[in-house]
Amino acid sequence: MYGSAASRGGRWRQPMAEASKTNPQGVERLGYLGLGLMGTPMSRRLLNAGHQITVWNRSEGKMAALVEAGARHAATSRDLMESSDIVFMCVTDAAAVEEVIFGPESISTAPGAGKLVVDFSSIHPDAARDLATRLLAANGAGWIDAPVSGGTKGAEEGTLAIMAGGKAGDIERVRPYVLAMARRFTHMGPTGAGQTTKLCNQVIVGCAMAVLAEATRLAVNAGIDANRLPEALAGGFADSIPLQLFVPRMVQGIHSPPLGHIATMLKDLDTVADVARTTSTPVPMASLAGQLFRLAKAARGADADALEIYKLSAGSAEPFTAS
Repeated sequence: MYGSAASRGGRWRQPMAEASKTNPQGVERLGYLGLGLMGTPMSRRLLNAGHQITVWNRSEGKMAALVEAGARHAATSRDLMESSDIVFMCVTDAAAVEEVIFGPESISTAPGAGKLVVDFSSIHPDAARDLATRLLAANGAGWIDAPVSGGTKGAEEGTLAIMAGGKAGDIERVRPYVLAMARRFTHMGPTGAGQTTKLCNQVIVGCAMAVLAEATRLAVNAGIDANRLPEALAGGFADSIPLQLFVPRMVQGIHSPPLGHIATMLKDLDTVADVARTTSTPVPMASLAGQLFRLAKAARGADADALEIYKLSAGSAEPFTAS
């Protein structure tokens, strides 16, 4: 097990607020927490870019392949924080973030002055601001909320779009590492701004899934080859990455590996509804998409591929039954 800095040296070494002060090579120590659908390929891209990383996951089995590829592994999230100057993390929801930041043997229990936590999870903007404030008070660590868009395909290919909230200097400090995992990394404003931007993204993507499911079902029921829709509409006003990526998977029934889980999309659309209420913003399309994903969750399960929303449009011709 990869030991903590404190246990190895007996004295805590100050992390790199300026890398050159603590490391003559100027190399920051990177950690990654949360090795799910997104975290595993993102961690692998850091390794493939030549960065040494330490990983931790609540389910230990998910660390094995990355350790075999050259990553170190930590015993706890506290150990990960002690062993890293920048900790990237991607977990399922705000409750999971709370646990790894403030639970037993967690990130907040390790010294954090000069260190940064970069959270790729999608959570409520208010939760991001609250977590950042509490972590700074607990151990002095900084916070960047940096939710991602692009799905597992984008994580594997390094083409993610990442939208960030936090201090400008912190954003620039992590930019070289983030760009090993993403094509675009945009600073949107102070803490919470990244999460708000991701909600705008999810309005577009969630509604696109619902609309593309409807259009694809119309094509099928009207007797044309829905597989050719992406080709036929390419370059026109209806063309988009969702059209090109989602429609073939819907028509061919490709749901493994999932591009994203139904529960994740529903969680984000529920957050959209909450922020819309507090900002007096009408969101009728997002609300309808949320209702459709709620139906899909009831029929297919929380962990089903979000594109299984297509089966809702089958109507009586193809009953939407659990597999």
